[in-house]
Amino acid sequence: MNQELQLNSNEEIILSSSFKLPLIITGFGAILLVLPFSPLPTILISSFGLFLLLQSFTLKLKFTKEDLVVLQLGKELRRFPFKNWLAWKLIFPTIPGFFYFREEASPHLLPILFNPKELEAQLKLRVGELEIKKS
Repeated sequence: MNQELQLNSNEEIILSSSFKLPLIITGFGAILLVLPFSPLPTILISSFGLFLLLQSFTLKLKFTKEDLVVLQLGKELRRFPFKNWLAWKLIFPTIPGFFYFREEASPHLLPILFNPKELEAQLKLRVGELEIKKS
């Protein structure tokens, strides 16, 4: 776990970016180029990977005492108050995969563009009782 990560629910924490998922997707798209298909799948998949890579640089997750805040280039994009959360789960966190959470109003499924260990630690600290456990 990152040394700077402080496990204190009263502090604001901004997660480190992880470029693993965008690079995996971009690489997978590039590998498809050697197959005897049209280059269209390569272009689509690699473009999506590059889009996620750009998002990795511009988006940040900030955990406050009461909210999960999505920042884009330092400005608040969206706030998700923990009091409205019903459940959460990390899906394939070692790849990294996806972060699912359910609020009273709607579900959310986001690619993990952040350090998955830091994300999991903060989620367990702040809303650990809402984690969907493996059955």
